[in-house]
Amino acid sequence: MYPDKILLQAEKPGRYVGNEINMVRKNPADADIRFAFCFPDVYEVGMSHNGLQILYALLNSRDDTYCERAFTPWMDMEQLMRAHGLPLKTLETHTPLANFDIVGFTLQYELTYTNILNMLDLSGIPLRSDQRDETHPIICGGGPCAVNPEPMADFFDFFFIGEAEEAAGEILETYKANKAAGGTKRAFLEQIATIQGVYVPAFYDVTYGADGTIAAFNPNAPAAPPKIKKATLRNMNTAFYPTSPLVPLIETVHNRAALEIFRGCARGCRFCQAGFIYRPHRQKSVETLFAQGKQILENTGHEEISLLSLATSDYPHLEQLCDLFVEHFATENISISLPSMRIDAANSTVLAKVQTVRKSSLTFAPEGGSQRMRDAINKNISEEEIFAGGRLAFEGGWDRLKLYFIIGLPGEDDTDLAAIGKLSHDLVEIYYDLPKEQRKRPVALTVSTSCFVPKPHTPFQWVAQRTADEFMEKQRAVKRKIGGKRIDYKYHDAEGSVLEGVLARGDRRLGAAIQLAWESGARFDGWSEHFRWNIWQHALAETGLTPDFYTHRQRDYNEILPWDFIDAGVPKDFLIQENEKAKQVIQ
Repeated sequence: MYPDKILLQAEKPGRYVGNEINMVRKNPADADIRFAFCFPDVYEVGMSHNGLQILYALLNSRDDTYCERAFTPWMDMEQLMRAHGLPLKTLETHTPLANFDIVGFTLQYELTYTNILNMLDLSGIPLRSDQRDETHPIICGGGPCAVNPEPMADFFDFFFIGEAEEAAGEILETYKANKAAGGTKRAFLEQIATIQGVYVPAFYDVTYGADGTIAAFNPNAPAAPPKIKKATLRNMNTAFYPTSPLVPLIETVHNRAALEIFRGCARGCRFCQAGFIYRPHRQKSVETLFAQGKQILENTGHEEISLLSLATSDYPHLEQLCDLFVEHFATENISISLPSMRIDAANSTVLAKVQTVRKSSLTFAPEGGSQRMRDAINKNISEEEIFAGGRLAFEGGWDRLKLYFIIGLPGEDDTDLAAIGKLSHDLVEIYYDLPKEQRKRPVALTVSTSCFVPKPHTPFQWVAQRTADEFMEKQRAVKRKIGGKRIDYKYHDAEGSVLEGVLARGDRRLGAAIQLAWESGARFDGWSEHFRWNIWQHALAETGLTPDFYTHRQRDYNEILPWDFIDAGVPKDFLIQENEKAKQVIQ
C-alpha cells in the first residue's frame, strides 16, 4: 500500500486502498496468471462500470488466475506518486503493474486514451509495443472503442474485439501453456491470433495514398487472418454473471446493484454504435434475472437495483420482473431503477411499481427535436408518443424529467433546433394541465444535448461531423429557444466532441499525436475542467495531421476505412442502405 503520509495528502485516499466488500483475496504465489484489469479513469467512474464487475469476477473464478484492479490516479495523487518515485499499483495486493503477466485496459471512451499512456508510464512500462521486451507484461485492450483500435495500435500487443466472456478462457489457457513451455511473447501472439476476436496490430501493415486515405491494409504474418470477426456471447441465461460484485467503500457514480437484463438492441437507431456492435439482441429469462438479482442484493446490501440494457422498457417481461422484486423485497426498502426507458414504451403499471419505494427523476431520450430528425436517425417515435409518455409520468407522480437530444445530426437545420425548445415547453405545459391537486411542486425539466459524433460500424460512419464553432452556435440556438425557469439546459463540450470524432474514426497515424498530447500534459480529456484543446491542436499539427481530415470530411463508400478489417456482425451493404434511407428523409 502507498505510505499513509502520501495517502493523507490525496483528495480521496479511498480511491487507492482497496479492501472493498467482496474484494477477491488470493495468494499471488498460487496463480499461474496474474492479470491487472485497468480502467483508464478515476476510481468512482470505473467502479460504476458493470463490465469491470463481470470480467473481474469471471477471471477470478479461475483457480489459476488472479485478477486485480488499477484505476487512473487523480491529478493530486499522480503528482505525489511522481514526486516520491512510487509506481502505479493494484488495489488487491498493491503490486506494481510492471510485475503482472498481462495488463488489460478497457476502452470505454475515446477521451481516456491519454490516461492509458499515463497509467503505463506510472507503472514503468514502455508505452509502445515495439519498445517492450520479454521482461514486460503483455498489454491488451477491449471494450466498445476496440471496434476501431487503430489510433491506439502502437501501444497494445493485442486487442479483443467483441464480448470477452466468450474467449477469455481460451486466451488465458494459451498464455499459461506458452508460459509453461518457455515460449516467447511472439509465440503467444501467433497462437492467439487464430482465436475469434483477437487482433494483433503488429501482424498487419498499413499503407496510405497521396490523399492521406488508406491504400492497403494487409496481414504480414501467416497466423493473422485478413478479417477479424467479433466474438459474440451466445446464451445470456447460461453466461457468467457476478452475484457477489464489489461494493465500494466510498461514493461512486452509481451506488447500486446492477442487473443486466439483455444485450443488444432491436431498434436500429442509425447514430447508435452500441446498437450495432452488440447485435444480436439476446435476453435473459425472468427466472434467471430474479435469481441473479436476489443474490446480488443479498450479497451487497444495496437498497437499489438497476435493470441495465440499451432499452430496458423493451424487455417483454419487465412488469413480471418488477413484480417479483417488489413482492419479495416489500419490507426491505429496495427500489428499482430503470436507467434506459424509451418514452414511447413507458408503461403506467411498471412506472407505478418502480416508484413504490422512492421516486427519483425519469430519463427519456427523444434524440431529435423534430419528427424529421427522428425519422432520419430511425428513432421511430412520434411527438404524440413523447407527450403521452410525459403525461403518463406526470400522472404517476413524477415532476422531474430529463430529456436527451443530439445536435449536429446530418441534415439538421434551424427548424430542427427550434423544435427541441418547443417540445420541451410543450411537456412543461402538459404538466400544468394536470389538476392542481396532482401537482405537488413545480415541474423541473432538464434538457441535455450532446454533439453528434459519427462512429464506426454505424450507417453514419461516412458522414462529415460539424466543427466546434458550428456545435457552439447550435447550442446557443437551443438555449435561446428553451429559456424559462422550469427548464435547465445542459450541453456537451463542443471541442471535446470534435476530438472524440478524431479518435473514433482515426487511423494508426494518430498514435504519435496521442503520445505527444500526453507528453504535453493531456490527462482526463473527458473531464471538461481538465480538457485542453490547444494541446491536441498542437500535437496533431506537430505530427502532420489535422482534425478536418478525420472529422469534417465526407467519406466515399469505396474508401478503405481504418476499421474495415473488423467484422462487427453487420454487413457494410446494410449500413450503406441505412445511410441512404436517412438521406432520403433529410434531402
